[in-house]
Parts: sequence; C-alpha cells; structure tokens
Amino acid sequence: MPRFQARVLVRLRPSVLDPAGEAARGAAERLGVEGLSKLRIGKAVEMEIEAPDEAEARRRLELLSDRLLANPVIEDWSLELDQS
Repeated sequence: MPRFQARVLVRLRPSVLDPAGEAARGAAERLGVEGLSKLRIGKAVEMEIEAPDEAEARRRLELLSDRLLANPVIEDWSLELDQS
C-alpha cells in the first residue's frame, strides 16, 4: 500500500489575537532584532499515512485536521501531501 508524507500547518485566523506571538515579538526586540512588525505562532504536524491512493490519504487527513488538529472556530489549516 502506498505511503504518504503529510504536513498540516495550523495557524490562528487573522482576526484572532496571538498573545504568544506578541510576547515573542517583544522578546525579539529586546534581543536587538529589528524590523519585525508582526510575528504569529502556529504549529506544524508531520505524519506518515498508508492509503490506497492520494485521494483517500487526503480525505483521511482532511478529516483529522478538521476534527482533531485544528480548532475550526479560531484556527485555519493547510495540508501538504507527498507520496514517499
């Protein structure tokens, strides 16, 4: 059965405040890093999945992303999928 490498990138929606991102931006300024006008923090989830084809792998991963990995009220996600 084919294996697929997947990466799901989860990030807060633009309308949602990101206190962790703002704290990191402030810390970067204190470290002397200049020019950061915006810093937002998200997460990347990497996994490997076996599926009969790419369409089925994508269907399974979209279900997982929608229902488990991201909070659809405040987060968006995107999927990167490659056959290994």
